[in-house]
Amino acid sequence: MSENSKQPQQSEEVDLGQLFKLIGNAFERLFKFIGHIFYSLFLAFVWFVFFVKKHVIKLIVAGVLGIGLGTVLEKTSEPVYKSYITIKQNYDTGENLYNAISYYNDLVRQKDINTLQQVLEIESEEAASISDFEIKSIISENEKLKEFDEYLQTLDTTVAKTVEYENFLENLKDYKHRYQQITIKAKERNNFKTVFDKIIDNVNSNTYFKREQSKDLNELKERASAIHRSLVKSDTLLAVYQKAIVKAAENNTDFQAKITIENKDTGSSTKEFELHTKDLELRQELVEIERGMVDKEHIVEITSSKQDSGTIDDKKEFLGVKLSPKLYFAIILTILTFIGLLGLHFVKFLERYKDKV
Repeated sequence: MSENSKQPQQSEEVDLGQLFKLIGNAFERLFKFIGHIFYSLFLAFVWFVFFVKKHVIKLIVAGVLGIGLGTVLEKTSEPVYKSYITIKQNYDTGENLYNAISYYNDLVRQKDINTLQQVLEIESEEAASISDFEIKSIISENEKLKEFDEYLQTLDTTVAKTVEYENFLENLKDYKHRYQQITIKAKERNNFKTVFDKIIDNVNSNTYFKREQSKDLNELKERASAIHRSLVKSDTLLAVYQKAIVKAAENNTDFQAKITIENKDTGSSTKEFELHTKDLELRQELVEIERGMVDKEHIVEITSSKQDSGTIDDKKEFLGVKLSPKLYFAIILTILTFIGLLGLHFVKFLERYKDKV
């Protein structure tokens, strides 16, 4: 019995030993793999440093040539004038506005000057000078977070927990944002204000948006009228209460007129005070309605503009950053030179490898 009981124990010890050995080997291979990656990265960094050191003169020459090319192009190229406006959308006009800008750009690319002239109601020379229309949303990260929070409040609690901020941003369309920036680029310094005004007028004259505006304004006017009537009745009733209290006080100096009503939060309060509080609430609501009517007065409105006649735009964009032509071409030529040298080095490496094979 004792020999038979020892055999299972020895078998379990052997199995555990093999298991720990496998785990140890797995960790060893993992650490070696990680170490090999860092070692390879270090070698790549060292090779990069020596490669740049070897060709630093060539890269500097490429950068200087880029600066020279940028200077020449800056002085010889035709100037491009740019102007922009910031608009506020009081209705969901974004998709319509983006489609309109895309349509204008199509006319520019097709060089359909006559149609562009008719649509924007400008002179043919002005239409021919326009080279591009642009539109983009203006929104900060804080405003995006605020929109995300407002969106979550419209959802059921269970559904809201499954919505990720990144997914919300991916599905959020640029034209949905309230503030947009429209930019016009042209070959000549023209009065861009006329063009901007016509773009906005084309949206404001849209039949659908005008109908929605009319419905909203009528609704706000009805609400304001109802509040005015309530305020008149409230003032009349308040005057009655005040006269009753004054009359009771005159008839009996020891009388303390107290007209109470039940209130769950404060226990009780006078009807006069309750009317006064309600009156303040109505007046505050009336102020908000009047502000809403002012906002709805325009479907789309211009909030700011810069240089109606346009300013020279000679900046080049590189990785989302605006650069001067000199710096832009210096960077581009340096990068191209580096890629060319890297390609030659790779070809030489293949030739050496071919000889060995």
